[in-house]
Amino acid sequence: MSLLSFVKEAGEKLLDLLTPGNANASEQLKEHISKVGLGNPNVQATVDGDKVTVTGEVASQEEKEKILLAVGNIAGVGSVDDQITVTGPVVAAARFVVVKKGDTLSAISLAVYGDANKYQKIFDANKPMLKDVNKIYPGQSLRIPE
Repeated sequence: MSLLSFVKEAGEKLLDLLTPGNANASEQLKEHISKVGLGNPNVQATVDGDKVTVTGEVASQEEKEKILLAVGNIAGVGSVDDQITVTGPVVAAARFVVVKKGDTLSAISLAVYGDANKYQKIFDANKPMLKDVNKIYPGQSLRIPE
């Protein structure tokens, strides 16, 4: 398990999520995970300041990484404490990159794979959170599969 850092000022804005004493924060996070297209996984989330702790079980490493990114790419979240257990086969974790101003998926693909035309691989690895290859933003964290 690990602690992942995120750009606190970047990401989707969920009203009142990080408000101290928000008793609905865990439910709001589960709804957000479902809304971005990751179904209704067996996870729970707790909020403490700008840190979100995610616990529970998922079927694959890919599902785990997508859930962590969905939670971490929320405005105001500075870190995510990963306490999720993978019940399926253990595979190597993907790398993560933080989008910089002016980045495109093609530019990121060129930097990590040496081939700008492999941008679709990055896009597919970040579905369903990404819905358009042209809609990424500075500060967003993305999965980079091998």
